[in-house]
Amino acid sequence: MRWNGQQVGADGVGNATALPGMRGLLRSVRTPGFADTVFHEVEARSVLNRVPSSSPVPFGWTVNPYRGCSHACTYCLVPETPVLTADGRSRPIGELRPGDELVGTVADGGGRRRFVRTPVLARWSTRRRAQEVTLDDGTRLVTSAEHRFLTTSGWAHVRPGRCRASADRPHLGPGTALVGPGAAAVPGGARPDGYAEGWLCGLVRADAVRGRVRAEPFPTGWVELEALARAHHLLTARPALVAAGMLAAPAPSPAAWPQRPARGWTAGFVGGIVDACGEVSAGVLRIVPGDEELARACVDALRRLGFRVASEPSARPGVRALRVLGGVAEQLRLVAVTDPAVARVRDVGGARVEEPPGGAPRVVAVRDTGTLRPMVDITTGTGDFVAAGVVSHNCFARNTHTYLDLDAGADFDSQIVVKVNVARVLERELARPSWRREHVAMGTNTDPYQRAEGRYRLMPGVITALARSGTPFSVLTKGTVLGRDLPQLAAANADVRVGTGVSIALLDRELQSHLEPGTPSPRARLDLVRRITDAGLPCGVMVAPVLPWLTDSTEALDALLAEIAAAGASRATVLALHLRPGAREWFLAWLGRTHPALLPRYERLYRGGAYATRDYRGTLARRVAPLLARHGLDRPESNPRDPGWTRQPVASPRAAEPGDGQLSLL
Repeated sequence: MRWNGQQVGADGVGNATALPGMRGLLRSVRTPGFADTVFHEVEARSVLNRVPSSSPVPFGWTVNPYRGCSHACTYCLVPETPVLTADGRSRPIGELRPGDELVGTVADGGGRRRFVRTPVLARWSTRRRAQEVTLDDGTRLVTSAEHRFLTTSGWAHVRPGRCRASADRPHLGPGTALVGPGAAAVPGGARPDGYAEGWLCGLVRADAVRGRVRAEPFPTGWVELEALARAHHLLTARPALVAAGMLAAPAPSPAAWPQRPARGWTAGFVGGIVDACGEVSAGVLRIVPGDEELARACVDALRRLGFRVASEPSARPGVRALRVLGGVAEQLRLVAVTDPAVARVRDVGGARVEEPPGGAPRVVAVRDTGTLRPMVDITTGTGDFVAAGVVSHNCFARNTHTYLDLDAGADFDSQIVVKVNVARVLERELARPSWRREHVAMGTNTDPYQRAEGRYRLMPGVITALARSGTPFSVLTKGTVLGRDLPQLAAANADVRVGTGVSIALLDRELQSHLEPGTPSPRARLDLVRRITDAGLPCGVMVAPVLPWLTDSTEALDALLAEIAAAGASRATVLALHLRPGAREWFLAWLGRTHPALLPRYERLYRGGAYATRDYRGTLARRVAPLLARHGLDRPESNPRDPGWTRQPVASPRAAEPGDGQLSLL
């Protein structure tokens, strides 16, 4: 790969991603071999880090040549992409902030999905090579190649290829059917001519019907504050409407219908009636006019706007309700066209996700624009949101990158800090008289053998510095790049205690690709274990995270441990899933989509926070103990506080007991 000359800013991209204020920054590099990733090369002042004494891990020191990890995937949309908010309106994704409420989806247990309200948990921005996805309803989505949309066959990326070195991924193509209400459900721009007069007329007439039996003037107690606020604004802005009799006393005297109502007036008229007479149950909107004449007028107006209407009994005896046919897609279109003021009647939470009457939006073409565009992504509680009328995937947030004033999401994946002088600084720190040659563990925060190590080659210098100083060390990784340094690690093991650990959570490749996108496959990691042990090094395996009721059965664990033992591992440590904030929301949203029946059980299991209950951890430990013994993976530690002893899988914490710590997901 040609890295020289790839400095950010030299190609017209600009210095926005070069982070010129980062301490010790030498240059920021972008290279074709790592699309959408920027490497910030820094001169670090210190690299030997003490682990807090409160941490349960059995080592006191660590070295991290990198901050951030290019193993993960990123999903982004251009800032102007409209996103469906919880009040039935839309806002550009670039304007969203944590705490805003959107419309997401969850599986309902019957193979269907429902719309729900979901908060924005995190937001970040980046630059990506833009892809344009054109749909048959006229929608044009500008997004990154890695972005995923929900299709009728499951989640699919925009472009084919590999997701950060993972397996080939499903992708969009001409004819792919997407899930969502479609572009017609996206609210438009300015209100059309005549809307204000029509809305006031509909609100006054509908309120008059309700107030007739109570002999109350307009407005009656039925009109909600949001509608009153709009009425006040419109009447203040249009004094001519007052003179026309729209606000007469003592009782309202609504204006007559125009002889030929324009579309704008008709849309406003229905919107006013919905504000006065709309009722919502389980996400389904019904209009209850309460008067036969008003009901006929409402039906006529809805038909002029292109809606099909059904009449059905309402919750009030003897009173009929009107419901727009076509499911939630048509309901959202109704809200988009008529723009009611009351947020309550715009809420589709609980409604089923169904195809629009004209069929699911389909992909016409996917085009690489060849340009870099600013893009934005968010994390929501459900793991998805509705963008431009289709269900869109979002990223999970991580909080380990924020100390550099980088965000916890896309920056962690794509803004990689490289400590290019790590070996030189480490050698100086290890030479201090105060250094007692305590065990140093690597791979405990970010993976030292992520793909970028293939170019930067920082670890050979780190290994040399540790070995020459007589410092025992260990490496934990998911990356197969470690195989490059096996001869050097084996040579170092003659002078100091060297341990290696490989993280392998499960054998199921499909499940693994969802939980650890961009990492080498389980089979590739088992092969790495074989190569390590063939080189004469002790190798332990972290079986983590174990997923309750998904990968924690005796059969699944036995099969995985058998493969690990056959690969030559000296020891295995089994740890249950640990759900930190951010990862918790992402994982539970994924669980709700793929295994909805398990969601209540997980919520109970993790009701106390990030850790599974003590009872579960104890049960898991008792289930695992005989399996570890059967496969010879329970060899005792010579020194629990020094996992670098020969035959001990260094970088593995103590055997899982009911009170022990757990590995964090992602």
